Amino acid sequence: MIEEIAVERGHEIVLKINIENTEDFTKENSTKADVAIEFTGPQTAHDNVKKCIDFGIPVVSGSTGWNTRLVELKEYARQKNGSFLHTSNFSIGVNIFFEINKLLSKLMSSHPEYDVTLKEIHHTAKLDAPSGTAVSLAEQVLTNLPRKTNWVKDHESEKKEDLVIVSERIDPAPGTHFVKYTSDIDDIEIIHTAHNRKGFALGAVLAAEYISDKKGIFSMQEVLGL
Repeated sequence: MIEEIAVERGHEIVLKINIENTEDFTKENSTKADVAIEFTGPQTAHDNVKKCIDFGIPVVSGSTGWNTRLVELKEYARQKNGSFLHTSNFSIGVNIFFEINKLLSKLMSSHPEYDVTLKEIHHTAKLDAPSGTAVSLAEQVLTNLPRKTNWVKDHESEKKEDLVIVSERIDPAPGTHFVKYTSDIDDIEIIHTAHNRKGFALGAVLAAEYISDKKGIFSMQEVLGL
C-alpha cells in the first residue's frame, strides 16, 4: 500500500528489502534512494535505521516495540548529521487524536475524581500488546496527569496510580483506540477507529516527503503542522 501511494504521488521505488534479500541492503544500492521507509519489527528496526543513517539516507520508521533504544538512535542520528523520524502511528487521524489526548489529559489533571483507562483493539496478527499507539497515548496521559505514575497491562496491577491498558485482538479490526475518563457522575471518552490501513501508508509517504531534503530529528507534528 505504501508503494501504491508513493507511485500515485509521483515517486519511484528503487529498492525493496525484506527478510529474503537482506544481502541487497548495501550502501551502493541504498544511496540510489532519496529517503527510506522502515517497517519491520523490534528485533531488527534499530539496526535497519542505523544502517540508513550510516549510508546518509533520511529514514522514517514506524516499527514499534523498541522504544528503549530510540533515544540512543536519535542521538546517533544527530552525531552523524542524519535525518530521522519515528512514530508509533503515521495516520493523520491518529496524530490529531494524539493532540486531543494531550489536551484532554491536561484538562483532567485538576479533576482527581476521574479515573482513566485505555483500551485498544487490533487484528489477531498484531503480535505486540499493547500496541505502540496505545503506549504513546499512555505516555501522553502520564506526562500530564501526575496522579498516574506508570502504565500497566490489564490485570497486572490494581494500584490507583497505575494506568491500565486493555488489549483485545479481534479480526478484522485494523485498529481502534479508546481513552476513557470515569467518575461517579459521568464518563468522558475519546475514540479513534481506523477503517483500513490506507491512512497509515499515506502518512508514511508524507513523512518521507517531508524529511527527504532535511537534516535532524523530526516527528509527525512537524509533518502535519501540529
